[in-house]
Amino acid sequence: TFLYIPIFRRYTLSNSSIEVTEFLIGGFDTIKIPMVVGVVILIIYLIATLANIVNIVLIICDKRLHKPMYLLICNLAVVDILNTSSASPTIIGVLLVGVNTISYVPCLMQMFIFHLAAVMEMFALAVMAFDRLLAVSYPFQYQSYLTNVRTLLLIYLVWIVACSFVAVMPATVLPLPHCSSKMRYIYCDYAAIIRTTCVDPTYYFNMISIISFFLLFFTFIFICLSYFWIIVFVKLSSNSDKRKMGSTCLSHFIVVTCYYCPLFIRIILTRLGVVLTIDEWNGLMIGSILGPSLVNPFIYCLRTKEMRYKIFQIFKKVQTSQ
Repeated sequence: TFLYIPIFRRYTLSNSSIEVTEFLIGGFDTIKIPMVVGVVILIIYLIATLANIVNIVLIICDKRLHKPMYLLICNLAVVDILNTSSASPTIIGVLLVGVNTISYVPCLMQMFIFHLAAVMEMFALAVMAFDRLLAVSYPFQYQSYLTNVRTLLLIYLVWIVACSFVAVMPATVLPLPHCSSKMRYIYCDYAAIIRTTCVDPTYYFNMISIISFFLLFFTFIFICLSYFWIIVFVKLSSNSDKRKMGSTCLSHFIVVTCYYCPLFIRIILTRLGVVLTIDEWNGLMIGSILGPSLVNPFIYCLRTKEMRYKIFQIFKKVQTSQ
């Protein structure tokens, strides 16, 4: 999936440094049934990508869906496609075709895109929580407060902020000499590439950990506070308003749970000192990549009234044409 760019890097900072033109992906060396796992991942990847594309097309083509909430859903679908497409093609290539190498520049591109998608997923969910908070807190002024133009500007802003955070990774990796070309993981991420260098990774891991924890807990706490205020407003509302608010926020709550649960499981297991096998760790990583991207489009299609109506209209047209 990446264009091969023949770049040669030679370092003389260390006697053991080597010239790196490509990396060897060694995360699947112990897997026993690569073809079966590869086919399953391929099917999930295709379904997730197609479902998110359908969501984007539905929102773009129907002017009635050109509202802040649906623009944010469309943005989330773009992020989900970016998230799955950053690592899945490489994983599928290793498992099904046996292509277990990736060139240096495509590897750095994959690292940047993968982490950009991860940061954007957090930002997208936080912005959607803000949208739901405004909709519940100020139902009559909501459309004047959050217009389509302001929503698009907000989306552009979070993309720029996310790119700024993630740019730290290639900026710190590029100057480093490499002592190995074999990566322990199943795709190019920051930790995998840093471990191939000749330097002590502690400083780099600590730096990225601080940034990651700040982004993770900032967005998560913001989402929790948003839901706290939503619950307060719901308690003060009538029963009919409670049902409407509940159905409006439930889809977002399910999506937030699907995304943050795998992240917190990984953090808790690490802090508790639980030692996972390489296959168990890979399974957890693949699940955290594919899971939310597969669940999100179906949640919004099935839980959102306007999206369901649009899909039913399409099915009716197909049936009548036959």
